Amino acid sequence: MAITAALVKELREQTGVGMMDCKKALNETNGDLEAAVDWLRTKGLAKAAKKAGRVAAEGLVGVVTSGTKGAVVEVNSETDFVARNAEFQNLVSEIAKVALDQGDNVETLAAATYPGKSHSIADEVTNAVAKIGENMTLRRSATVSVDEGVVCSYVHNAVVDGLGGIGILVGLKTAGNGAALEGVGRQLAMHIAATNPLAISPEGLDQDVVDRERAVFAEQAAGSGKPAEIVEKMVDGRMRKYFEEVCLLSQTFVIDGETKIADVVKNAEKEAGAPVELVDFVRFAIGEGIEKEESDFAAEVAAAAGN
Repeated sequence: MAITAALVKELREQTGVGMMDCKKALNETNGDLEAAVDWLRTKGLAKAAKKAGRVAAEGLVGVVTSGTKGAVVEVNSETDFVARNAEFQNLVSEIAKVALDQGDNVETLAAATYPGKSHSIADEVTNAVAKIGENMTLRRSATVSVDEGVVCSYVHNAVVDGLGGIGILVGLKTAGNGAALEGVGRQLAMHIAATNPLAISPEGLDQDVVDRERAVFAEQAAGSGKPAEIVEKMVDGRMRKYFEEVCLLSQTFVIDGETKIADVVKNAEKEAGAPVELVDFVRFAIGEGIEKEESDFAAEVAAAAGN
């Protein structure tokens, strides 16, 4: 079968792959369009495998909410330039929408069908790797839900609506007017973006973290030479201060610089017309916890220029 320019163009529009690769795929499959798509996907998988070892610590956090539920996902890329790519942005946005129904398990999310396609989200990410040319990973997913009330969100350093560098969800439970809490919920999410609390209250902290902090404070206080009972009181005082710093409800609201978050939530009851409880929150920051490779940017530019 003759490989016409129109056929190559049609394959390119279907796959987004370069013209030369499309022509090669059609030659390899005797002009069979569907077989050519499969051939390109196979080659894409090979290309993606080569890129899989590269560190992907940039990318986007995607956030979506719907009434009493919200989802946040992190999809990583190698460079922050990809975050400005409209196709990558659409990929993250679509994955976040699926996460709203699939829940917190990232493996389950990756195996879910990508919207409008017959293959999985994992396959769509792989296709994007081959198309855009960078390693990408669906790193994590989380949801926040309330039985009644509202889930609010905030995206910091947003590149488009719902996508950015830091994504936050806040769950406010109330039997009253949940919609009236949208404003204060967004402000609470902004506060969380700024302060990065570890838990809502001391009860929610990881016990290993608490024990480690107490051990450090105890060692410091022991060096004071004071009696054991005084040392114990010193440690208790430092732990109370620590809890105030890392637990959300005891933090000072960054919006006004004086109100405790517990009081902000209490004051919101006037708007809701019923008791309000902050039951959950999630904060994702792009690339946090990923060890990034050190690079000499000037050297990279020089190498790209052929020097």
